[in-house]
Amino acid sequence: MGKYFEEFKVGEVFVTPARTITETDVVTFAWISADWNPPHTDAVHASKTIFKERLAHGPLIASATIGLLFRTGILDGTSMALLDMQYKFLGPVLIGDTIRVAVEIAEARPSTTKPDRGVVVFRTRTYNQNDVLVGEGSWPIMMARR
Repeated sequence: MGKYFEEFKVGEVFVTPARTITETDVVTFAWISADWNPPHTDAVHASKTIFKERLAHGPLIASATIGLLFRTGILDGTSMALLDMQYKFLGPVLIGDTIRVAVEIAEARPSTTKPDRGVVVFRTRTYNQNDVLVGEGSWPIMMARR
């Protein structure tokens, strides 16, 4: 079972498990999103860019970031709704890169109208295997109260 609203402490920090971004991830995301832009899907084109390799889609990395947050188990059975998301892309993620996420509890506010819930704002920083910051975001999630 995940944490309830009352169990989150502002300033608390934890790190998610790591995840390698694979070619399958990129191709599957291209199919789902219909984003077949050459920097993601064309190896010849990508070899001529400043990155020299195919890039993962930015929204794929944002999705993987929230997925890694959920993999921690702290939201299992207690999260009610993702209310918003803000995510900045700060660096490239290439096929084969491994990402992990540092998560900070930025805010926790009880609902003023519904006593059975509150909102926790998770601030995320996504790093690659070289500890380079590649993205950061803010994710307010409605959480159940005890």
